[in-house]
Order: sequence, then structure tokens, then C-alpha cells
Amino acid sequence: MKGILEKWNSISLVKRILVGMIIGIILGTFAKEAQIIGLLGELFVGALKAVAPVLVFFLVIGALAQHKDGKKNNMGSVIALYLIGTFCSALVAVVASFIFPVTINLGSVAEVDTAIPGGIGEVLKTLLLNIVSNPVGAIVDANYVGILAWAVVFGLALRKSSDRTKEFLADISDAVTQAVKWVISFAPFGILGLVFTAISTNGIGIFKDYGSLLALLLGCMAVVAFVVNPIIVYLNIRKNPYPLVFKCLKESGITAFFTRSSAANIPVNMELCESLGLNEDNYSVSIPLGATINMGGAAVTITVLSLAAVHTLGITVDIPTAIVLSVLAAVSACGASGVAGGSLLLIPLACSLFGISNEVAMQMVGVGFIIGVIQDSCETGLNSSTDALFTAAAEFKEWRKEGRKIPV
Repeated sequence: MKGILEKWNSISLVKRILVGMIIGIILGTFAKEAQIIGLLGELFVGALKAVAPVLVFFLVIGALAQHKDGKKNNMGSVIALYLIGTFCSALVAVVASFIFPVTINLGSVAEVDTAIPGGIGEVLKTLLLNIVSNPVGAIVDANYVGILAWAVVFGLALRKSSDRTKEFLADISDAVTQAVKWVISFAPFGILGLVFTAISTNGIGIFKDYGSLLALLLGCMAVVAFVVNPIIVYLNIRKNPYPLVFKCLKESGITAFFTRSSAANIPVNMELCESLGLNEDNYSVSIPLGATINMGGAAVTITVLSLAAVHTLGITVDIPTAIVLSVLAAVSACGASGVAGGSLLLIPLACSLFGISNEVAMQMVGVGFIIGVIQDSCETGLNSSTDALFTAAAEFKEWRKEGRKIPV
């Protein structure tokens, strides 16, 4: 048994995940009645979601507690890349929506009874309240804004603690990290279960009626992933960005696509950053922060669906208004993680910019939920892989200045 495990672990995780995907597709197509297989996916996502808040909390505390004055920190560069990337994503969606306008038959679509934010002020208010939420409650509820805020507070407060205390925090961080590695090692089985559920439950036919809208969404996300993000990375590392882009998409994007949760993918991104040789003090903060504010995929979703409503109603939009929409979508996307329902529930906020009624906007939200199986998966894959991509780009920029070799 030990030999089998060693052989299994010696195979690349990505290759093992691809095998799991193939088996999941086969079983989802020819053994739909074996729903117990889907439990593997639920267990895997549940385990990732359970361990991620604890991982983030202790890693951030440990990193800040052991930080020494004068030590370099590139968080400003990372945050700038997150915000620039999100705005550029919204801008791509605006341009694409004008070049390929899509109209939707707003007939009977899925009803949504979740509370909708009434304005950008309400989104920001929710974020601020999440920051000051109970730290224990933040961990239990996976409120990453609150987790980050309190971890920063405790980490700074522990800077002057004894060496023994700092060693204890380091040991706790190492233990949680090891637990995460054990969970990630089961990714092939989890992906198998997730793919099985997606194929056996939904099939492909559900997307036929909204194919043009889905094609526009996925096209915008592809442009962001393969054109916009590489340009941003190149401007920082001054070398071919695609090896790094493809590595992040392969090792982070694929897992995020099937888990459909940026929070669940935090441990995967941590593992990826470690394999790239990045500074743990930096990525232990930037990765969970990215899961909160780096929302390029969400900005695309909000913009495309809002402009689909605009084109359907025949509303004329000028360039200044389109730019305002890009800014609004970018800011709203950064707050998506703090709003129940994610990016889709921020569509009415963007639609209000054009005077579109809440009733019509909610129909677009319903359309979003119908195509959500693919849309949300691609959105999460883009969001999460970009967290690792921009974290690496910011640090590799410093390496380039120091004359150090960039590993990809």
C-alpha cells in the first residue's frame, strides 16, 4: 500500500486531476444513476472551505508577527495589479458588448428572492461591517474580509511577542499548511465527483437557448485571461508572460473551475505560490485578499449581463456612460464576495445606471442563474488563477530589479 501511495504521489497533480476529469465525464454520461459518486466532490469542496479560513487566519498572523522592520513588502504593487486587472476586465466586456450586442428574450426565467443591494453605498457598507465582525464568527462564516482584518490586527499586536510565541505561531501555520496539502492530494477524486455531478445533472442542452450570451461572456473572459492579463504581467516582468499565465491557469484555474469557489481555492493558490518560490510573508496575505477584491471575472459578468438588458430594451449608451459603467462594475465586483449570491446579484446595481427597472434587472439575474453552471465556473477560474498570477508578477518584478532569475 505504501508503494502504491508513493507511486501515486509521484505523478503530477495536474495529470491526476485530468484523469479524474475524464473518468467523471465517462461516469456522468453512462452511469447517471450512481449519484453517490457526486459525494466525492461535495466532500472535497467542503474540506477545502472548512480548512481555508483557518489557514488564512494563522498564516497572516504568523507572517505579520515575524515581519521585521526594513523587510521588503510588495502588497502595494499586488493591490494595484488587482484593481487595474478588474477595471480592464470590465472595459473589455463593455467593448465586446458594443461590438457583439446581445439581446435576450426576457420571458419566464428563474425567480430570485435574495436581498439585492440598493446601491454602491450599501455594498461598501456591507464590506465595512464584515471588517468589524466577530473574529470567531468570521472564521466560522468564512468571511474573508473579517478574517484578514482581525489577522492583521493580531499579527501586528504580536510583533513584540517572545520568540517562543512566534515559534508556536510558526508551528501552527506549518501544521495547518500540512493539513491543507493532505486535502489537496485528494483533488483528483474531488474533481471526479464534481465533474460527474455537472454532467449527470445538467448536461449541455440547458445552455442552448442562451448560447450567444454565454459565448460573449466566455469570449470576454478568454480575452482577459489570454490577452489582457499577459500584457499586465509582461509590463511587470519584461519577459514572455505566457509560461506563467498557463501555469496559473493549469494549476489554479482548473481546480477553481470545478469547485466554483475562490475561497475553496485559496489553499490551491498557496501551494502554487510555494512551488513558484514566492515569499510566504507576501502571498499568505495577497492570496486571501485577492479572493476578496480581485474579481475580473465578476466584472465581466456584471457588465455583459447589464449591457444585454440595455440592448434588449433599445437604450442608447454613450462612451462616457460606458466608462462609468466600467468603473461601477469594477467597484461592485470588488464587493461581490461580501454580498449573498455573488456577482449576479450586483447586476441590478449596474442596470440602475441606465434607469432600468428592478423587475427587468432581476430577470437578467434569473438568466444568469440559468447559465450559471458554466458562467460561474469560468468566472471563478479566471478570478482565482489571476490571484496567483498577479501575486507572482508583483514579486517577479522585484526579482527582475535585483537581477534574480525568474523561474518561468
